[in-house]
Amino acid sequence: MKIHDARTGEALRKNQPHVCTFYLDAFGFDGRQQVDWRIVQMPPTGSKGTVAKSDSLDLDGDGHGRSADLTLPDGHYKLVWNFDGEHGRAKHKVFWTDCEGDEEPSGKPSSEPSEKPSEKPSEKPSDKPGEKPSDQPSAPESSASASAPAASTGGPSASPDGGSGDLAETGTSVAAASVAAALLLSAGGLLVARRRARGRS
Repeated sequence: MKIHDARTGEALRKNQPHVCTFYLDAFGFDGRQQVDWRIVQMPPTGSKGTVAKSDSLDLDGDGHGRSADLTLPDGHYKLVWNFDGEHGRAKHKVFWTDCEGDEEPSGKPSSEPSEKPSEKPSEKPSDKPGEKPSDQPSAPESSASASAPAASTGGPSASPDGGSGDLAETGTSVAAASVAAALLLSAGGLLVARRRARGRS
């Protein structure tokens, strides 16, 4: 005779010594036998030998029988059974009932994640790493700015007489002429000073 948790099927022939709600499963007896059983308290939770429950099982033609589901206060117990034709002392099994530690958790984990992932990405991926793609195409340059030559680049410019000239070259010519004029004035001044000096002597 085995002690089974109430959730365990009768096909299992293994004893379960820690249960809450349980039943007694008898098998391997002669067909149509009757088995008397009793459950007594055991230290340290009860008084040794005090009967907690008792009854009998009428077995089927295969020598198998199952009790109704049973419950007892949490504690230490011993199952003892007797039957006609037994040899030696009565058989027994020691077990514990613990319904406090057998409770299933009240909350069940959610089958779905709390937040549903977005189906579309929030931003369009950038063509180059580290750069954010522009949402709008850049504005085309105006025709005026595109056609106007840059003065700083030394590009060709129209001369007043309708010809083409180079600003850099024109600036260089004016500077050279100014230097030459200054040299001539200096030379003239020296000649005048020398002549005056000779006249006095």
